[in-house]
Amino acid sequence: MPYCHEHDLRGRWTLRVLALLSAVLVGLVPWADPAAAHGSVIDPASRNYGCWLRWGSDFQNPAMQREDPMCWQAWQDDTNAMWNWNGLYRENVGGDHRAFIPDGQLCSAGLTGDGRYRSMDNPGPWRTTDVGEDFTVHLRDQALHGADYLRVYVTRQGFDPTTRRLGWGDLELLGTTGRYAPASDLLVDVSAPGRTGHHIVYTIWKASHADQVYYICSDVNFS
Repeated sequence: MPYCHEHDLRGRWTLRVLALLSAVLVGLVPWADPAAAHGSVIDPASRNYGCWLRWGSDFQNPAMQREDPMCWQAWQDDTNAMWNWNGLYRENVGGDHRAFIPDGQLCSAGLTGDGRYRSMDNPGPWRTTDVGEDFTVHLRDQALHGADYLRVYVTRQGFDPTTRRLGWGDLELLGTTGRYAPASDLLVDVSAPGRTGHHIVYTIWKASHADQVYYICSDVNFS
């Protein structure tokens, strides 16, 4: 078959266009940028990490509304609450957490990120992770920030996460740590006796690299 210069040029242009489109599409995928990585509690899964884990690759599935209504309402409110599950933090708090995070806004870190995470504060049937009275909080530190400390709180018996927003008075401090060197996985052992049913585990992670603090709500079921 004779060589066709025109055919060769068309083939090269087709490949270039496809490569350009691929690059654009990759740029649109919210979780593709490693520079945006920070971290969160992955077990028991934080509210927005759990949503991303279950629906990040299946977000167009209408079953989300029926099977996971709290993730659905978060998705409808601001899709970035799910995509940016590792960016729920505030800066320049100076250690005065209660001054910066008012009651009713603990799960959104005081409406941080221009209110991106406000749906995390909404009470309702959030999916839970089954735990015993002794369990381990596993924080994934994607950016290797390390920690000046972690503080782990659990809601008091009688608090109902399906009907009430979380306030500081609803929490009991059950775990506190010293410094962690930068590592991918930070672990805290917690004992929370006398609890049954649906509770919130509230983790405060003070990163070491800056005055940057993460405020993380995880729903658990004490069985």
